[in-house]
Amino acid sequence: MSALITPELVALDTNLGTEPATVIRHLAGLIVGAGRATEIDGLYADALAREAKTSTGIPGGLAIPHCRSTAVLEPTLALARLSTPVDFGSADGPADLVFFIAAPEGADQEHLKILAKLARSLMKKDFTAALRAASSSAEIVALVTAVVAPVPVSVGAAHAAPDANAGTAASAVGTTTLVAVTACPTGIAHTYMAADALVAAAKEAGIDLQVETQGSAGLTPLDPAVIAAAGAVIFAVDVDVRGRERFAGKPVINAPVKRGIDEPAKLIQEALAAAKNPNARLVGGMLDTGESTEASEHFGQKLKRALLTGVSYMIPFVAGGGLLIALGFLLGGYQITDIADDVVLNNSLLNLPDGGANLLGGFGVYLGAVFFKIGAISMGFLVPALAGYISYAIADRPGIAPGFVAGAVAGFMGAGFLGGIVGGLLAGVVSASFGKLNVPRWLRSLMPVVIIPLVASIVASGLMFIVLGAPIASLTETLNSWLNGMTGASAVILGLILGLMMAFDLGGPVNKVAYAFAVAGLGAASLANQAPWQIMAAVMAAGMVPPLAMALATVIDRKQFSFAERENGKAAWLLGASFISEGAIPFAAADVFRVIPACMLGAGITGALSMAWGVTSKAPHGGMFVFFAIDNFLLFALAIVIGTVVAAFTVVGLKRYVVRKPKVDANEAVLQTA
Repeated sequence: MSALITPELVALDTNLGTEPATVIRHLAGLIVGAGRATEIDGLYADALAREAKTSTGIPGGLAIPHCRSTAVLEPTLALARLSTPVDFGSADGPADLVFFIAAPEGADQEHLKILAKLARSLMKKDFTAALRAASSSAEIVALVTAVVAPVPVSVGAAHAAPDANAGTAASAVGTTTLVAVTACPTGIAHTYMAADALVAAAKEAGIDLQVETQGSAGLTPLDPAVIAAAGAVIFAVDVDVRGRERFAGKPVINAPVKRGIDEPAKLIQEALAAAKNPNARLVGGMLDTGESTEASEHFGQKLKRALLTGVSYMIPFVAGGGLLIALGFLLGGYQITDIADDVVLNNSLLNLPDGGANLLGGFGVYLGAVFFKIGAISMGFLVPALAGYISYAIADRPGIAPGFVAGAVAGFMGAGFLGGIVGGLLAGVVSASFGKLNVPRWLRSLMPVVIIPLVASIVASGLMFIVLGAPIASLTETLNSWLNGMTGASAVILGLILGLMMAFDLGGPVNKVAYAFAVAGLGAASLANQAPWQIMAAVMAAGMVPPLAMALATVIDRKQFSFAERENGKAAWLLGASFISEGAIPFAAADVFRVIPACMLGAGITGALSMAWGVTSKAPHGGMFVFFAIDNFLLFALAIVIGTVVAAFTVVGLKRYVVRKPKVDANEAVLQTA
């Protein structure tokens, strides 16, 4: 195993200006100069992209920018000890010790464990003091090497029992036991630093705390008995918690992973307050503290998160159902809509003397009918699943049943996906409101499984039946009639708008709104009303353009793209063909003002052409691989090709002739020499 750090990767007592980007660029240059990465630009861009997610400054005058990058050849640490500290976003001020952790995309577990151990060592004041006092690069290397030397203890095990004596002492005096989960997007540094900070704060307070680190270096789950005995849970995470259901029924403090580093003692106290408060307000098993990530969201953010959660859980029903319906048409012909029930229930075609046209033909029609009915039944869950999981996003598990019921009522009344959205929001709000009630402890266990589902179902579904269902059904019928009547210019304009939205943020909120609009309408599609299928085809075709265009652009003019971008371009071919718009994000992150406009132009043209040519798709995802579910597939492919070519040549032209002129300042010289 190569040394993680060498003297040539250390910059001592240097002045790198006042911007984090300048420091990161300089350290990236050291790594490339040491032959441990292929190019500065790709590594620098990946590190800045990670920095944009969460600032990497931590208390104590430290910063740990880090990333995974295709430009990195082996796990590497570079260190800058700055004579002029730089603000990396820590609450206690700028950093004078900056560690740049660079890991390759396919880093092995042993290397990742070493990097994680280094990150945890940064929480020790004696270690950072020794780094500040070191007189040479060689001394720095010796200090780092000493703390990352392999030890026969797994990362998960280390956190599973942070301090046996502290735990015993805590138990002896009856102190509440706490558990925690830490996780960050990269899983290299913040995950483990937050865990150690929480463990240290708990030890200082005499609290028994056990932590599960969900990072890149592996995962050792907490013992179920430990979770069962815990009075409260701390989630210091920036990503979804794996196995969240294990903590159901526990008061939970939600916080960003960086808060676990910056304010561990405060998180411990909040968890203790939740565990000891018999009237702690639970929202579907989640404590409403006002400090949590969910509680701090603006109304618009909460609404967007709820809607997108509903759509994401609904998509599997639509995807499976849409593809099965397409297979039913493929095998049984378009008459399958009229005969499917009779064929499936009575096997009527197979009972004919000649087996239909012939034995194979009759059997094909039978299979087509079976596939069509399974697909139609699956599609029938579209509105209930949408409503159920919108409610779930607002109120957690207690909201699922009321949401599904409200969605079923919306479907019964013909209110469609609009009714499902309204019903899901109603069910979620009512469920969450009842979850906040202060009830006796003996009644609390009945709240999420009996009382909340019962009351919320009555209120939400009752309002749908008595007040809201009929008006929403009328609005839905009007909308369907408008969509079905779209021809000519109106259809083209809609396709153009949807295409622009799909490329605007490449998988972000605007993209998701356009996609959700297309998917939600599929439940109303039929042979007589093919407009929703046309919208789905336009959205999918437009969403395929950005990654395909960037892949083509790297072939047209390689010199305009960095090594990392050219490597990403190879993968973008498959991502684009699979309808994964996010394949263009690495290009946009490095050059947003030239890549995004080019992608929007190409995607808008594709969406407009798809609508103009009447292309339809019964599948909501899959790209080229669901060709059998796309009518007029050749025109579908042609629209994508045209949009891809336009976007690719546009971005190449912008890169050639619209040159960015960065501001020249005192830091520029450092950038040029890095």
